[in-house]
Amino acid sequence: MVTLSLIHYSENKYWAFKQMQLLPPRLAKTDGCSFAKLLGTGSGFGFSLWPDFSTYALLMKWENEEKAEKFFLNSESFKELKFKSAEIETHFLESLGAHGSWYGKNPFPEKADYAGGKIAVITRARININKLPRFWQFVPKASKAIENAKGLIFTKGIGEWPLIEQATFSIWENEQAMKDYAYTDVHKEIIGKVKKENWYKEEMFSRFNYIKSIKH
Repeated sequence: MVTLSLIHYSENKYWAFKQMQLLPPRLAKTDGCSFAKLLGTGSGFGFSLWPDFSTYALLMKWENEEKAEKFFLNSESFKELKFKSAEIETHFLESLGAHGSWYGKNPFPEKADYAGGKIAVITRARININKLPRFWQFVPKASKAIENAKGLIFTKGIGEWPLIEQATFSIWENEQAMKDYAYTDVHKEIIGKVKKENWYKEEMFSRFNYIKSIKH
């Protein structure tokens, strides 16, 4: 079980920014959670140079759904986030497997069967410093392509560090819609340049059955 919570703030934005440093040590002690990241988000579609200081993403992996529900209902950490924020929407996901790594490890190796229906994707990249100009040169083209993609329900840029550590979270109507986008000329062109020019120091691509969402 994996959850991704999008935390929206209308006030308390400075407090929210400080949680990027203060909250992770508390999350590491959460019962039943083996992976936790509090991530900033970008404005617009896909990767973004411009941060969105009104929204943060909390990505967590759980032993089971019961442990996750307990955190969202009873934990002091989440109660505080809920009190300070305007709205939190949590997406519940089931791993279909991941390729690559996140700081040297694959956090989502489990491989369930695709259940049909909606599918979620998390892509993450750590960009080589000397390749930053080339990477950001092609970001507007990639963002426009995904904005116009058929079958895309939602997407948001997320990440740990601006410029160099970028990720995206997206939800698609079904697996075929996601694959159709992956094989568009624009996407194939950019992926080709990524490989040929060695843009990334580390990358990961992960897919999930989309189970449900809850607004807190």
